[in-house]
Amino acid sequence: MTFVIDRYPCAESPRLGAMALRPAPESVPRARHWFRRFIAPYRPLCSVDDCVLMVSELVTNAVLHGRSDATWLVRVEWYREGTALRVEVHNPGLPASVRLRRPDADDAHGRGLLLVDSLAACWHCGPSHYGGTVVSFAMADAWSPEPWCPAAS
Repeated sequence: MTFVIDRYPCAESPRLGAMALRPAPESVPRARHWFRRFIAPYRPLCSVDDCVLMVSELVTNAVLHGRSDATWLVRVEWYREGTALRVEVHNPGLPASVRLRRPDADDAHGRGLLLVDSLAACWHCGPSHYGGTVVSFAMADAWSPEPWCPAAS
């Protein structure tokens, strides 16, 4: 696992941090742990527990459904966009395979995006700038609207 914390995020450079994880089941609890740890210093007003749950679901989906003949990583990046928090999960799978399901009560799988859809202000799936797929979610009102660039403080 590798990670990056952007030391001076601001409106011109809004990324707060990133993780690159092996596409393995043990990466899911690592993603939960490190996302919680890295987002805490920014003191978001939104539910960090909800964000951790959604990160967990999207990383699980990336590990299960991302496919490539080459060595690949699951990448998680998070951004501050105005007052919103946006989290992206990248994998080499095909965007067309991502879909919101309505599982039956006795189905063992298929609830990940349903959870994201119910908890996030919005979510999106499309082509990743790394190649493959990105699935992202946004949490509205994660921060107050005050200026947040170090130069503006």
